[in-house]
Amino acid sequence: MQLNGSEIVIECLKEQGVDTVFGYPGGSILNIYDALYKHSSEIRHILTSHEQGAAHAADGYARATGKVGVCLATSGPGATNLVTGIATAYMDSVPMVAITANVTLPMLGKDSFQEVDIAGVTMPITKHGFIVKNVEILADTIRKAFALARSGRPGPVLVDITKDVTAAVCEFTPEKTKALKPADSCGEEDMDRVVEYIKKAEKPYIYLGGGAIISGAHREVAEFAELIDAPVCDTLMAKGAFDGRSPRYTGMIGMHGTKTSNLGVSQCDLLIALGARFSDRVVGNPKKFAENANIIQIDIDPAEINKNVRVNACLIGDLKQVLSSLNQRLEKQDHTAWMNTIRDMKEIYPLKYDKKNLSCPYVVEEIDRITEGDAIITTDVGQHQMWAAQYYKFTRPRTFLSSGGLGTMGYGLGACIGAQVGQPDKICINIAGDGCFRMNLNELATASRYNIPIIQVVINNHVLGMVRQWQTLFYGKRYSQTVLNDKVDFCRVAEGLGCAAMRVTKKEEFAPALEKAIAMKAPALIECMIPEDDKVFPMVPAGAPINEVFDGDDLKRQS
Repeated sequence: MQLNGSEIVIECLKEQGVDTVFGYPGGSILNIYDALYKHSSEIRHILTSHEQGAAHAADGYARATGKVGVCLATSGPGATNLVTGIATAYMDSVPMVAITANVTLPMLGKDSFQEVDIAGVTMPITKHGFIVKNVEILADTIRKAFALARSGRPGPVLVDITKDVTAAVCEFTPEKTKALKPADSCGEEDMDRVVEYIKKAEKPYIYLGGGAIISGAHREVAEFAELIDAPVCDTLMAKGAFDGRSPRYTGMIGMHGTKTSNLGVSQCDLLIALGARFSDRVVGNPKKFAENANIIQIDIDPAEINKNVRVNACLIGDLKQVLSSLNQRLEKQDHTAWMNTIRDMKEIYPLKYDKKNLSCPYVVEEIDRITEGDAIITTDVGQHQMWAAQYYKFTRPRTFLSSGGLGTMGYGLGACIGAQVGQPDKICINIAGDGCFRMNLNELATASRYNIPIIQVVINNHVLGMVRQWQTLFYGKRYSQTVLNDKVDFCRVAEGLGCAAMRVTKKEEFAPALEKAIAMKAPALIECMIPEDDKVFPMVPAGAPINEVFDGDDLKRQS
């Protein structure tokens, strides 16, 4: 059948099972938006307040559902406004397709109005970028983009289409989406070597990364931990890949990881990294990371092997598939003495905070209690992000959405909207600091426009909390440009954008406010006023070995 380029875009989206897209129209992409209008009963379009919000919403939708997220933007500034969201998805291996329209082919390369080489701009932060200048290849290009986005190690793909291609007509032949081929299985010799390391270990430790979420390997991870009788720690990106209430779970590892995880990994004789890339925030000083241990790394991306930390053995492939094969080869291990050591550490080094006043850890624990650990939690970046990761007991995958690799302030609200659209039966709560929230708070208008019942919790300490914490500990309390004690009233802003708003100043006020917000089934904001000098502990100084982890009590003893 004969279709124009814009209709081909829509038909290809339908082929890929896309039911929702996030975006913002403009001149160059008008033809695609005209086609969307005609298919509005099949594909829902969420008009965000800013293109960056569209990218974050597509990202949150993808993380919460496991599907490919889709965002749209016009040429020039519309396309460049997607860049931070694309980079965020790239760093955290999120499957996303960003579709942009550019000026017409004769106008390319002439500094035309709103012309930007967006494929060139995004080349370092996408799995691949396409520029479509011929309508005959448009359908195949979009199909390739989706296949690339979801295959192997997932990530964002850009498709930039010149405006004349969106209007040109050609023959279109529908195709069924091809199933992804599973990753090749590991060699017998590599598998035998890993099994031998596991058999010989007396103090094994499992270190989970985001790949455990992406591959859907949570059941295989649980079985593996039981088989080798080992404790489990995780990264920020792996929250929910292992039951946070399990006796085996020791909490996060790294800069703001628990003392048990950091000290335990430093003492283990075998560290098994599952879908983890040994980032600097986890490893600290790579020369002294797990220096008493043999290290096994299992990852789908061969480029991650020996990139940051040298390993003794590796298995390359999809984690779910690899663990399934590995579990079949393993006999039940018994490491009672080691597990008792870890249990004692957990009792000696619990997470703790001042419980006299309203604080972010208290707020997070109350959210966990009231939602019974069954909410989707998104965050921005900073102290509140670490507290959310520390104090909410994640028990299921795809329930914690946060910018890990890029550390994008302003990420959480758009992501929360995307998650709620993708998982409408879930309670979706974004936890943000006041510094992060003001960056993209305009997306409250998106939530109110569509009555998307997200709950925005603002942890307001009137400072850039994490930066101030570093200034306090390492910069002689020189608080350069981190004080936000201005006249912004977030409750009035939220009401002005069409959302309900409540301010909480005491501990006993938070639970009723959250319960009211949940009952509303409408977008709401809860502002929580906390002290400016609350700090996230434990902490490891940047570049230090993780066994040099310290907390507030350690600081008091040193002073």
